[in-house]
Amino acid sequence: MSNTALVPPFTKETATKKVRAAEDAWNSRDPERVSMAYSLDSHWRNRAEFVEGRDQIRDFLTGKWEKELDYRLIKEMWAFSDDRIAVRFQYEWHNEANEWFRAYGNELWEFDAEGRMRRREASINDVPIEASDRRYHWPQGPRPADHPGLIDSPE
Repeated sequence: MSNTALVPPFTKETATKKVRAAEDAWNSRDPERVSMAYSLDSHWRNRAEFVEGRDQIRDFLTGKWEKELDYRLIKEMWAFSDDRIAVRFQYEWHNEANEWFRAYGNELWEFDAEGRMRRREASINDVPIEASDRRYHWPQGPRPADHPGLIDSPE
């Protein structure tokens, strides 16, 4: 994720772009690429897991995407301040047994002066779904520009 001009203090425009850049990076499922958006000493709470530092983030993401297959994510900015952004998101994935899930979550982000995330707090719930109930079918990579966001979703 490029940090060019996406540094605090945020405006509505830059916060929205920061969220979309994060979504695009996570949809790449490239742990190295995603980890570079975080400060070297970044602190995470992801569900009940606590992760510290870019190396642990990279390891965490590697394990995540080995388990969560065909991962597709949509993030949406909820609120922002000078150096913080609140995000809601949904993503779909399946396990090796081809059981599908939709994850619903909220994140709180705090950034350093260079625009790298130094803190991430994520609360996430997985709901089993039928494959026929999936909403996110685009090819691996960024969500197409014409695909609806969460504000347009029924849930």
